[in-house]
Order: sequence, then structure tokens, then C-alpha cells
Amino acid sequence: MKSSKVLFAIAAMGLSMSLALPVTQASAQSRQPQTTASDVAPSVRNKPVPEKFKRRMVRFATNEAPGTIIVDTNNKFLYLVEGKNRATRYGIGVGREGFGWSGEVKIGRKAEWPTWTPPAEMRAREARRGINLPVVMKGGPENPLGARAMYLYKGGRDTIFRIHGTNQPWSIGLNLSSGCIRLMNKDVEHLYARAAVGAKVVVIGPGSKPGDVAFRDRGVDIFRTIFGG
Repeated sequence: MKSSKVLFAIAAMGLSMSLALPVTQASAQSRQPQTTASDVAPSVRNKPVPEKFKRRMVRFATNEAPGTIIVDTNNKFLYLVEGKNRATRYGIGVGREGFGWSGEVKIGRKAEWPTWTPPAEMRAREARRGINLPVVMKGGPENPLGARAMYLYKGGRDTIFRIHGTNQPWSIGLNLSSGCIRLMNKDVEHLYARAAVGAKVVVIGPGSKPGDVAFRDRGVDIFRTIFGG
């Protein structure tokens, strides 16, 4: 029973954010409650992913170039700019209170079925909750990074934030992670195949709109959603 509790807690976590790079945190971690999946009611965990968070082609106006990823953490959407007036929209799960952030980063590297190395700070924090996290966890179905991970870099340095998958689809649309951006495994695989190393990622967090990025989601592109292209 204890081991299953640990696996469940692991599967619902994102990576810790002890970040000294120039992205903006919404508020101090230490002052916020540390909500994890163990605190989420079973009725929530058993719910299907809401229809609005399923992958869609949308009519999309932006000043960003094709290949750019725009993450709207307020509305729980990630957009991959595909071309003029179009983007693929994915539903996401984002950081819980105290772990929200914003800024401009890049995909520094990518990995399939990535290994998870929880930071010492996270392991210490969860130990206080009675959950002993592994120092290293190999990729696989129980790994919290899911099927794919895109590692976000700033100035050539790893920010410790990731865009990654999850085997907990009910967490899509929720503020539950430690700052990482999570997608359903089938969606992260779809994004992974299209997002290039070096791609620009703009994260718009609570109360923040960094730089000159502008975008407008004009709704589902029904023709492209049905027929592709």
C-alpha cells in the first residue's frame, strides 16, 4: 500500500523549480500550500479530460513565427504556431499556486521516455510528507515525465522546467505541477514530433505577458481539424 502511494504521488508531480534564471515566478514557493495528487478528490481523478482540452487545429493570429510554442497557463492551453492564422492547440496542466512562472525560453533538448531525477529540494519536501522519492527513476509508464520531454533552456542553461507527458490525464486543465507543463501522452508525442530543438517557447503566466508576444485564439478550425493540413 505504501509503495502504491509513493508511485501515485510520483506520477502526479512535475519538477521542482529552484530557478535562478531570468524568468518570473508568480509568488514564493515556501509560502504556498504544497498540493499534490494525494490531495485531489477521487471524483476529480476519475473525470475524463474536458472536451475543450482535447487537441484541435485553431484559427490563430499571432506575431510569432511558425514553430514557436506559446503557453497560456491562465487558460491551460499550449499553441504550436503552424503558419499564418493557424496553430495546433493542446490542453495542458500547469504549476500549482506558488509555482507559476512566465518568460521566454527555448527547447534545449528532447528525450523519449525520459529519466526523472527529482531535485534534492523536492525529495526533502516530499519526505516531510512521508513520501520517499527515488534519486533517479528510469523512463517508463510510471515515470511522471510521461512518454516524451522537451527540456527548456535559458541562455544555454537548463531551467529545470520541462514540457512533458503524463499518465494522469485527469490533471490536464489543473494547477497541480511544480512548474512544468504537462500534456496527455498522445499529445506530447504529437508535439514532440513537430517541435524542433532550439524552438522558441513563450510562457505567459499569472498576471504576466512577457515581451511583445501577441496572440488571439479565434476558435476551432473545423476543416483542418477534420481533414488535417
